[in-house]
Amino acid sequence: MAFKLRRVVTGHDRNGKAVVTFDSVPESIGPMRPGVTGCVAWTTDRVPADLGGDEDMGLRPVSTAHAGGTVFRIVEYRPGAAPRNHRTASIDYGVVISGEIDMELDDNVTVHLRAGDVLVQRGTIHNWINRGNVPCIIAFVLIDATPPAFGGKQLVPTG
Repeated sequence: MAFKLRRVVTGHDRNGKAVVTFDSVPESIGPMRPGVTGCVAWTTDRVPADLGGDEDMGLRPVSTAHAGGTVFRIVEYRPGAAPRNHRTASIDYGVVISGEIDMELDDNVTVHLRAGDVLVQRGTIHNWINRGNVPCIIAFVLIDATPPAFGGKQLVPTG
């Protein structure tokens, strides 16, 4: 697997001194669908987050978002990865770390993103397509949000 990641998480010892709690390859790295590998680096149950405890919050099961909390996910999209149109009930901050990728919206608009580009995804239906010849790695922070309503109907997440 080409997707490699080192995760460093800090915390506190019993006396309140800053310490490294985790420094390793996350156990949560794995396939998400054909051509897509991902990792949940960390989650929180609420905002503001609880900064105590020693549990590895990257191992907690979450879907695309986490009700009342946050998800920090890193995803690798290989060229030709299986598509998946979806909408999340979250505001998503994305940073393209390497490679290039196209984001398709449901109005047939395609936005090409390159390494260093950032994205703020506000609960819109979207799809990620890697038309290049190298993997694209994106880091996402998803924060629970209330989907907008249009014409008296509230939009619902699809994945």
